[in-house]
Amino acid sequence: DVQLQASGGGLVQAGGSLRLSCVASGITFEDYAIGWFRQAPRKEREGVSCIVNPDGSTLYADSVKGRFTISSDRAKNTVYLQMNSLKPEDAADYYCATVTDRVVRNGFLLMGYENWGQGTLVTVSS
Repeated sequence: DVQLQASGGGLVQAGGSLRLSCVASGITFEDYAIGWFRQAPRKEREGVSCIVNPDGSTLYADSVKGRFTISSDRAKNTVYLQMNSLKPEDAADYYCATVTDRVVRNGFLLMGYENWGQGTLVTVSS
């Protein structure tokens, strides 16, 4: 049974930082790409970042490049998303997912999602 548990969201002022965590179970961690996507009210789902195990290659949407960093700890089956210089437009529910296809096109990170869990809410005050 594949499970992905996201955590670490909260309320932060614009310019602040948060670190999200995603613990995966029920999968062989090294065999999967893990991605983060976000969903804000009245907006389309947006791919944020992806890390491909085991080589650790990463992809980012242009909207977060240079501010967000994705990493993984294989020993803990955990993927992190360090979010710095947060902006009000970053506010959303953030989800982690196992990812099949992924490509950056016109600055957007497009991903195919296979499994995902509950999101974690990020609120950014201006």
